[in-house]
Amino acid sequence: MTHFSPWLDGSIVGLYLLATMVVGLAVRRFVSKVDHFLVAGREVNVYLGVASLAATEFGVVTCMYTAEAGYRYGFSGATPGLCQALAMLVVGLSGFCIRPLRAAGVLTIPELLEQRFGPTVRWWAGLVIVLGGLLNMGVFLRMGGEFLLRVGGLSAESVSLEWMMTGLLLLVASYTVLGGMLSVLITDYLQFLVMSAGLVAVTLLILVREGWDHLVASVAQRHGPGGFNPLWHPELGVPYVLFQVLVTLAAVLTWQTSIARVLAARSPQAGQQIYTRTSFFFVCRFLIPGLWGIAAAAALAASDAVPASPLQAMPAYLAQVVPTGLMGLLVAAMLAADMSTDSSYMLTWGSVIYNDLLAPWHRGRWSEQVGLLVNRLIVAAIGLFLLGYGLWYPLQGSVWDYLAVTGTIYLASISTLLVACCYWPAAHRLGALAAIATGAAIPLGFLVMQQLPATQPLARVVGPHYAGIAAFAGSAAAMVLGSVAGRWRDAVGTRRDDPEPCR
Repeated sequence: MTHFSPWLDGSIVGLYLLATMVVGLAVRRFVSKVDHFLVAGREVNVYLGVASLAATEFGVVTCMYTAEAGYRYGFSGATPGLCQALAMLVVGLSGFCIRPLRAAGVLTIPELLEQRFGPTVRWWAGLVIVLGGLLNMGVFLRMGGEFLLRVGGLSAESVSLEWMMTGLLLLVASYTVLGGMLSVLITDYLQFLVMSAGLVAVTLLILVREGWDHLVASVAQRHGPGGFNPLWHPELGVPYVLFQVLVTLAAVLTWQTSIARVLAARSPQAGQQIYTRTSFFFVCRFLIPGLWGIAAAAALAASDAVPASPLQAMPAYLAQVVPTGLMGLLVAAMLAADMSTDSSYMLTWGSVIYNDLLAPWHRGRWSEQVGLLVNRLIVAAIGLFLLGYGLWYPLQGSVWDYLAVTGTIYLASISTLLVACCYWPAAHRLGALAAIATGAAIPLGFLVMQQLPATQPLARVVGPHYAGIAAFAGSAAAMVLGSVAGRWRDAVGTRRDDPEPCR
């Protein structure tokens, strides 16, 4: 049962989609250079940067996996949000890595790495960033589609998930392809307003309906102390917390969609302020949908209803309790979240493909018109990839674990390289290449193990948390050992081809 009204709620959603398209396409005439397309001419102020970053980092998939974590682990499921908020605040206040990154005037992180380690490292760094980013984004469409179908009370027989999400992706791709970062920033601001209104309204409804004390008591009954402290939860523990600390810090330093706002900021100081002022949002990003998942668990337990999977509990619960009118705002808010995330992700991974993977061919000599055409074709190609991969990949385990592991494909190595580039003069090109290979091989191997019947039992024993920790530890060790070996080789030979450290 759902309270979605095709006339009232459908009109709210339709007006939102129309407004987004008009705004997104209106700014396309201001895009005449590649710099405008990729980093908005580096003229993003703090307020627009905060709204854009917050909108980008909250999508339907975010709502789904954080609600799943709340359903499965109680308040302990918000641990990644607390870790990321603290990491973003510390990095924003200190300027650790992001200040020299923005001061270098580069378009992407691999471009900075070239200044320290050479063009080969830049290309391989760009490759693992694109690989990890696209695999990470691959599940967004299906998660978004499942949420919208369940909340709207639609059946797979009446509405095709594939066609519905294809239509949404075409809308997003149209203004992203034409307007680039300028369209993304402007539509993100609109989407941030709609998303915030929907999240606050639905959360207040749940608190009034269920009661805070009832939700806390439900978590205590279902999970005991582990529902409030992840170290005491039998399914989480120290490996889980350690992996969250590593992956969230690395994401703050190197996740391309976040770094894109720093690189588009007017100054290094503005980039830092974007981080500090967005930091608390990441607590809300995990806590609010997590609260929806906790409420779903409490309500379903009271009715003795068992969802087909923890991922389906929250949308099934919202379909029952959100009234007509507010349901339209909720769906519009989730569409806003999904569209802002999809547009930014397509653009930022496309920027790495153009700026780093294609660098050996264009070498900065392509005209602005050719560069814009190539960037637009890349974004369109990413959209086609998402339609293929995103709608058939068989997900194993929780959504957050999948996202964390696929992100680690490049987070482990690129965060190591960025820190070494900025603060370790003894870092060597050989160590950088070894770190990239090691950091990518471990999580990729784990993902393959999850899909092969013969190795699935071993993958369950290892688990995503130990695999992720191993990727970070292995990448750091490879950087150190490779740099020592490279320096020794240079000392006994005549080859000294490392560029000067970045400043």
